[in-house]
Amino acid sequence: MKQAKTTRKRGVLLTSVGLKRLQRAIRAVEIKQNNGARFSLDELSDRIKVSTKTLNRLWYSSTTVDRRTLTLCFKAFGLELCEQDYSMEPELEENETTEAFYSSLDLDDKPIYPLTSIVKGSFIKLQPQNLEFSCSYPDGPVPLNSCLYIKRSPIEELVYQEITQPGSVVRIHAPREMGKSSLVLRVLAFAHRQEYYTIKLDCHQIDAFCLSNLDQFFRSFCWRLATELGIDPQLDTHWDEEIGSKLSCSFYLKNYLLKQIQRPIVLVLERIDRLFEYPKIAQEFFPLLRSWHEEAHQDSNWQKLRLVIVYSTEVHVSLDINRSPFNIGLPLRLSEFSYEQVEELARRHGLEWNSRKEASQLMSLVGGHPALIRIALYYLACQGMTLEQLLQEAIANGGIYRQHLWRYWTQLQENLSLLEAYTQVVTANQSIYLDPIEVYKLDSLGLIAYEGDRIKPRCELYRVYFAKQLSRRQDAKRRRKEEKAF
Repeated sequence: MKQAKTTRKRGVLLTSVGLKRLQRAIRAVEIKQNNGARFSLDELSDRIKVSTKTLNRLWYSSTTVDRRTLTLCFKAFGLELCEQDYSMEPELEENETTEAFYSSLDLDDKPIYPLTSIVKGSFIKLQPQNLEFSCSYPDGPVPLNSCLYIKRSPIEELVYQEITQPGSVVRIHAPREMGKSSLVLRVLAFAHRQEYYTIKLDCHQIDAFCLSNLDQFFRSFCWRLATELGIDPQLDTHWDEEIGSKLSCSFYLKNYLLKQIQRPIVLVLERIDRLFEYPKIAQEFFPLLRSWHEEAHQDSNWQKLRLVIVYSTEVHVSLDINRSPFNIGLPLRLSEFSYEQVEELARRHGLEWNSRKEASQLMSLVGGHPALIRIALYYLACQGMTLEQLLQEAIANGGIYRQHLWRYWTQLQENLSLLEAYTQVVTANQSIYLDPIEVYKLDSLGLIAYEGDRIKPRCELYRVYFAKQLSRRQDAKRRRKEEKAF
């Protein structure tokens, strides 16, 4: 008789909403009954009547606890356990790592595409996610195991589907801090799950020396790919000066690297717009990317290569439309968060926004800018700020965004032509003409938005802050002139 499986035990995990409610209640008791001093874990254990080991499991969501334990925790601090405070989760055996990792990617419960199994232990153990928003400032991409990642459906599904296609190209386009790197993390994780090879090359990591010499650029590019694949580069053996750098690069990839590997490789070229600043490199490298995609229609080796091109702004280098890689493959542009997405992210931070009022107030200042929304929610949920206080301080002097804004202001002051161009954008009441190069740079920085043919500041925060800074700068210049006159 087949023995029944007993390793799966249904329990509950504390959600981010429940954690936030409990944290607030505990803090209120600490202030009232403990002179504001924090309770130790032992003191909490005595008060709640559960072991410290169980409390650790609860706080860090490392394993499930029974619902009765969670009820005791809430009751000890005058709260009633609600459905939103916990979620039902199974205890997982080690051989269930695949399902656990899949759920951490914030995908649907059932795989959209057939997934291959992953080797046990091939992924780092996931860290607790319920506490992340309460202690981690939102800087950089959203980690894979974070509950704070907001899906951009159907973008994720489209990318996952596309990179399973032979010789595919995906183009991800959006200004800075729109979530490109967070999406790339999930694309690479999905590719890894398919047992594909994965390489991410950030073009900002390429030395200026390599970008000043065409042959050096292609050799360094090929060396990086070979090294990431664990293959001895042997560049001198496979490089032929007689046929030039581009053909040597193509032959090297096709006949040496791709020929050796049996599985597809997903190559992410991140922040590739840096190459726009090096026209000689761009005009040779970009057509080569397109040629590899076209060769994949008939060559099995090139079919193993799946390209993901990530960039912040429109192409401004001169490229023949028939040689450009920026008009092939699947184009995806990341947009700002919608009202619904902002409200959902607020909910995941434990904020109880019951109408569109709060989201509308915040978005009237920063739009749906993902980075600015995340910073605001961090301060509201974790630093005890009110929305009214946040908005007033941001409008008055930059507030919580002061560092973010000052970084932009420093960059503008270091480039006077760019500063002059942005001055026109901030002060204009109608459409203006700007040099395309300046528009490209402002767009790349994420400082502008488009309203039909009109270029305008990205959000009201930028308009107000930079208008003040520019006014002060003009006042300072005027005072210096007056002082010289005397």
